[in-house]
Amino acid sequence: METITLHTKHTTYQMGILEHGFLLHLYYGPKAEGEMDGFLSYYDRGFSANPYELRDQREISMDYLPLEYPCYGNGDHRSPAFRMRTADGVFAADLRYQSSRTVPGKYAIPGLPAVYAGDQEAYTVEVLLEDKASGVEVTLLYGVLPKLDVITRCAVVKNNGTEPIFLNKAASMSLDFLDGDYELLHFYGRHAMERMAERTPLCHGSQGFGSRRGSSSHQHNPFVILTRPETTERSGCCWGVSLLYSGNFWCEAEKDQFHQARLQIGLLPEMFDYPLAPGEVFFSPEAAMAYSGKGLAHLSHIFHRLIRRHVCRGRFRDVRRPVLLNNWEATYYDFDGKRLLDIAREAASLGVELFVLDDGWFGVRNDDNSGLGDWIVNEEKLDMTLADLSHQIHRMGMQFGLWIEPEMVNEDSALYRQHPDWAFQIPGRKPVMGRNQLVLDFSRKEIVDHVLEAISQVIAGARIEYIKMDMNRSISDVYTAVSGYQNYGTIMHRYVLGVYDFLERLSARFPDLLIEGCNGGGGRFDAGMLYYTPQIWCSDDTDAIERIQIQHGTSFGYPVSAVGSHVSAVPNHQTGRSVSLHTRGIVAMAGSFGFELDLNHLTDREKEEVREQIRTWKDCWSLIQDGLYYRLHEPSRHPDSAAWSFVSPDRQEMLLNIVTLDTHANCPVPHIRCMGLDPKRQYQELSSGRLFPGSALMHTGFPVPVVPGEYNAWQYHFIAVN
Repeated sequence: METITLHTKHTTYQMGILEHGFLLHLYYGPKAEGEMDGFLSYYDRGFSANPYELRDQREISMDYLPLEYPCYGNGDHRSPAFRMRTADGVFAADLRYQSSRTVPGKYAIPGLPAVYAGDQEAYTVEVLLEDKASGVEVTLLYGVLPKLDVITRCAVVKNNGTEPIFLNKAASMSLDFLDGDYELLHFYGRHAMERMAERTPLCHGSQGFGSRRGSSSHQHNPFVILTRPETTERSGCCWGVSLLYSGNFWCEAEKDQFHQARLQIGLLPEMFDYPLAPGEVFFSPEAAMAYSGKGLAHLSHIFHRLIRRHVCRGRFRDVRRPVLLNNWEATYYDFDGKRLLDIAREAASLGVELFVLDDGWFGVRNDDNSGLGDWIVNEEKLDMTLADLSHQIHRMGMQFGLWIEPEMVNEDSALYRQHPDWAFQIPGRKPVMGRNQLVLDFSRKEIVDHVLEAISQVIAGARIEYIKMDMNRSISDVYTAVSGYQNYGTIMHRYVLGVYDFLERLSARFPDLLIEGCNGGGGRFDAGMLYYTPQIWCSDDTDAIERIQIQHGTSFGYPVSAVGSHVSAVPNHQTGRSVSLHTRGIVAMAGSFGFELDLNHLTDREKEEVREQIRTWKDCWSLIQDGLYYRLHEPSRHPDSAAWSFVSPDRQEMLLNIVTLDTHANCPVPHIRCMGLDPKRQYQELSSGRLFPGSALMHTGFPVPVVPGEYNAWQYHFIAVN
């Protein structure tokens, strides 16, 4: 059997070409040499259909063979990666191998985010498949980054026929396994409680999750891990897949009748009916894949490096982000220029570097019922111009930033009164409302152009260095008023392309602008958005104890540098919980550090603690941002305490963070087993001066102090000594 083999430093990926052009998936795992087709078994399996050319060889069927890009219509009755219908309503495709080639460098995708790399860092493999009857070609693109142990995938569909076709499904990747002894680790949630890790055995049938909300959503994240049952943080086999996409998606894991597994991820097939006229081309979003034979922590490190260096772009990719203060939980809509300056003045005196003005600065906007869409500064409310406010904040030694929500509009706004057809609404029906706002149809370029121009004028006129871009409702009432739109199965995808276009052009106009993504907190926390915004507000839940869980789940697929995390007021505005400033600071340092409260309300002692937190963050930012992140507890197994660490790549330094989540009388002493240290070195804990053998820190574990009370926290800095 002819094979196509992709090698990274530690992994191998192999395809095989069966007679008559059927493209099989043979292997993805630890690096191996040779051909893997010897692991396939052929025999006549009941009710498994055979290709016409092989009708006399009943032992060959697409219904059980591992396929590289399975399609609907060739005898495979498992979940297809590709499904299309012809103009006369026929659902059928039979994709056969035609050719392949390897070229230097990493492919790019027009209008979509994609992993990038230099010509010496990556190579691309192109595999051409064709459905002869329709003339449709599918080119499978594989971007191979050998040193990172990452392989990316994208499907490019071209209609070379004479009639239009309609795509109903075009997954970004499909991965078949010859057995089904796996568990699915995915990340579910809700608003203010995103990315909760859930691990379930793979069962017979299909297990799927995704988003129908227009964004990647608070409810399910487009990152998934398939693991062996015995896999832990420290050891075992696991495969991770991250979809670089910020809209509706679908991930499905299937265990078939012969106990084989299939994993797929890509665009949500529901409401997807994408027309391709003769000569037209469609690009799927990209999926990035990685394999680890060293456990979940090692898999996370692969994705952390990938996103930090090969997804995030711009000047803020590698530099420390400014310590910021956002006024939202300090004032909500109740502010004027004087109150903002009072808050900013205290923040500047304590070492804050960026002041962010959140919602309420534009239009007629004193609550969430009006003003969205009117990106004109409300100088009457501020009692000054935005330029004056910005100037005074800069004189304090801080930068200045703004909150925006460009995709939304209120009915009570000048924009809606002028252009009601710009919002998603279905004629003859009252729209579904969310936060009393509607969604602008960003699939239409003229709408994106208008909003971009309005917001750009504000940025250019007031020396804005930071933007927080929010989205505070899910999408419904999908309809466009554009004359001549023949197919509504494209709108949700074109909407996401419009959002990406907005961000791409905004970044091009203002290359020194730091943009933080936001969707009601972490509702659009995905690798696709990180291509445009190097950090994302992790969650609207700022409770430090709940943030531990949220940031724990987030860390499986995303680096600390991407996580927006703030110290907020107590009692917490979401939960009512009170936690010490010390504990809140330690939790917030596992992200891009900042504050969300009025610092004037703190005691003098607390203000000095804020100064110290900022100093610590600045001193340790390189270790926190560039170090290897280790999850040192599993919430289900260790409910009384949480721990995580940052270890420098050379294993010379560790920052260990511990928070107690519960308290008991006469309690046993938990020990935190560290990871990633040099077992042959000794490590000095700087505050006490005590020495600890690296091997013992990893095998015995560091003892958690027994202190009365809930939610105590400690941060220990270790340095390797000779």
